[in-house]
Amino acid sequence: MAKFLTERIKANPTLKKVVLRMLMPKNQARPRLWVRLLLNPFASRRGSGSVIRRRTRMDVFPFNGFSLGKDSIIEDFVTINNGAGNVVIGERTIIGISSVLIGPVDIGNDVMLAQHIVVSGLNHGYEDTSLPPSKQKEISKIIVIEDRVWIGANSVVTAGVRIGKHSIVGAGSVVTKDVPPYSVVAGSPARIIKYFDTISNEWKKIKSE
Repeated sequence: MAKFLTERIKANPTLKKVVLRMLMPKNQARPRLWVRLLLNPFASRRGSGSVIRRRTRMDVFPFNGFSLGKDSIIEDFVTINNGAGNVVIGERTIIGISSVLIGPVDIGNDVMLAQHIVVSGLNHGYEDTSLPPSKQKEISKIIVIEDRVWIGANSVVTAGVRIGKHSIVGAGSVVTKDVPPYSVVAGSPARIIKYFDTISNEWKKIKSE
């Protein structure tokens, strides 16, 4: 029933506008207090042993999903926003201090996000020069971070990117393209600098051109 109502609201622009005004203050992308206290505890899913630190900003809305897996941790000063799409975090995953997750984002198990990382599946259009980008159409593409990924501090992962299993993103990187499993990327834009060779069973550097 709840899913049916959500789809009906999303399909009706006028009704959607009214409902959004009820859920969040004007020009703010965060839920009203009554939403945080009364709706979100029932709409969100948290696994046993999971921790959300007290100073985390949870901009979570009931019309999209939020789930945190077993034994995962969201550290202080992190911002989670599922307004544009689901935010799914797997088991035994760490979201480091002051990081930002904007859905749609799907993070696997045993993932480490260091500090000050931005993972955003949301963009705004800019083509219409008569309107500021903030007033133009939202464009969302899911970010998928597979199991056992480690992302270094101050990195940015852009919309639509998939980071493959057991890959490493060097600190300060800007990831704009998919990252193959078992590889190390770094730089802005990020490029592969190492990969795991299954034949020799060792990590090998990419030779510079």
